[in-house]
Amino acid sequence: MPANILVIEDEPAIQELLTLNITQAGHNPIRALSVEQAQLLMRETMPDLILLDWMLPGMSGIEFARRLKSDEYSKNIPIIMLTARSEEIDKIRGLDVGADDYVTKPFSPRELNARIKAVLRRRAPQMTDDPIESGSLRLDPVTHRVTGNGIQLELGPTEFRLLHYLMSNPERVHSRSQVLDRVWGDRVFVEDRTVDVHIRRLRQALAASGHEDMIQTVRGVGYRFSAK
Repeated sequence: MPANILVIEDEPAIQELLTLNITQAGHNPIRALSVEQAQLLMRETMPDLILLDWMLPGMSGIEFARRLKSDEYSKNIPIIMLTARSEEIDKIRGLDVGADDYVTKPFSPRELNARIKAVLRRRAPQMTDDPIESGSLRLDPVTHRVTGNGIQLELGPTEFRLLHYLMSNPERVHSRSQVLDRVWGDRVFVEDRTVDVHIRRLRQALAASGHEDMIQTVRGVGYRFSAK
């Protein structure tokens, strides 16, 4: 599942390079030259990860990171700081305000993509292309196939995304609103009960291999994926 990655970088050449790398890695880049422009973009699309330059016109990247992490709406968005500062004290400052990683310029495209993948794997594993297995149930994001006990299961695109999200976060209870935000997107306005409909369809698809009980209902709270 491709991630929406917001690139906040005021140097056009570096921004272009970052955008190209992100696209080649299979993700969707969103460009901003300043914090002000980034804030406008975030009203329309909440990113899955932010590449944030330290030195920006107007508000600095470090100050913007601090504000993002203090806001309930944006505090869970992972941030990778980009900067020419290489002193340890500067790295500590970046991490102290809540950045998930720190990349020093100049950097290689391979290193940056590895850092992005590592952060997404930790914070949003459903955004990576790594196969997921739980017992005899296997989901492969690259081939878009789900198999259970050697049987290829037929899932619709929404059910596939839903299973990917739940399998990426096993044993956790997810409310309907959380599932809507992560699977449908926080800017898509659909009723909470829509989740119930797709959960039912997902269970029906998993029943072909006997895995329907892995999708558990937690009464009054939401849903959980569990192999127990």
